[in-house]
Amino acid sequence: MNNPPITFQILAREGQARVGILKTRRSEIETPVFMPVGTAGSVKGIRFEQLEREDLDARIILGNTYHLWLRPGIDTIRACGGLHRFIGWDRALLTDSGGFQVWSLGKLRKISEEGTEFRSHVDGSRQFLSPEVSMEVQAALGSDIVMGFDECAPGQAPADEARRSMELTARWARRSRDRFDTLQREGMDAGRIVVDGLSGAQALFGIVQGASHLDLRRESLARKVEIGFDGYALGGLSVGEEKSVMWNVVGEIAPLMPADRPRYLMGVGTPEDLLEGVALGVDMFDCVLPTRNGRNGQAFTSRGKLNIKNAHWTTDLRPLDEACNCSVCRRHSRAYLRHLYLSGEMLAAILLTHHNLAFFLDTMRRVRQSIRSGKFTQFRQEFTEIVNSGAE
Repeated sequence: MNNPPITFQILAREGQARVGILKTRRSEIETPVFMPVGTAGSVKGIRFEQLEREDLDARIILGNTYHLWLRPGIDTIRACGGLHRFIGWDRALLTDSGGFQVWSLGKLRKISEEGTEFRSHVDGSRQFLSPEVSMEVQAALGSDIVMGFDECAPGQAPADEARRSMELTARWARRSRDRFDTLQREGMDAGRIVVDGLSGAQALFGIVQGASHLDLRRESLARKVEIGFDGYALGGLSVGEEKSVMWNVVGEIAPLMPADRPRYLMGVGTPEDLLEGVALGVDMFDCVLPTRNGRNGQAFTSRGKLNIKNAHWTTDLRPLDEACNCSVCRRHSRAYLRHLYLSGEMLAAILLTHHNLAFFLDTMRRVRQSIRSGKFTQFRQEFTEIVNSGAE
């Protein structure tokens, strides 16, 4: 019997919330999991050594196919032995397909049945990204989890536009699967390694689209399941629609996704969003908020968001979060961090980013512990109440 590229085992449940172990060829990942975003092969504002430290212990991060394809290019990365060796990260990597980035270019791109033509944001050159090209790029990157190429319709898209997008994504999913399988057979995966019980190959996830239309979402999911993927993702959410619309989609569709495969909600979100997604049965999340907000002087804390620029912290010697045990909170005060930020010191962004990632990752650890102990509902209620009480 052929070994699978990943395994996924559910260890505990409370309602729809579940704790599991996702084993990839490079990491064993406890789920629900938050995945830091490393767009260009770097999680902005933090070294990999820090991500591997006990107070963060990130087992998986993201890379961005679109950005890495354009710069430094797959020839460079393949010549350097794949993305893991190129960037010096030995744990698991998930790469997105590039579809969302191309969609976000708006009028600068032209979508056809074959793929998407667009102008590079780097040098203005004409480029073409298709399901086949996306799979080829991700094989060269050697990521452990590959995302199928999709077309993203915004959450508020009308039914006819959402159907066209959903059906195109379904056809692209089949093409992604076919090209992916061919590349694996041809040994084009730059990250292949030998692992007991696993094939050593990349895993491929399919993406469910359909905007806010539940009938289209159900049809999209059914078509992805028919093709067959190692995991399933909800895309096209948190792209401008009301949160109530997003959670209506997640609440209806996530429980219908195959229970024996990881469920991934793409691009979401705040700590409160993570808990909402977990309650609806989601296993994997990613978002740029902890790093982006850190660079902009905002800290996530157990009592809500804290703006370090506020003059209120000028002589405040407390840590960012008195309930946090990260290395930043153990050592530095709000007063010092405010001084760094107002002085334009890059260390401010580094320290705030570290804390924010620690807070997100620790929140997910506490979520997993609460599900195991059968107290997730209580934990979620208490967490939300305290966060909404406001930072002091």
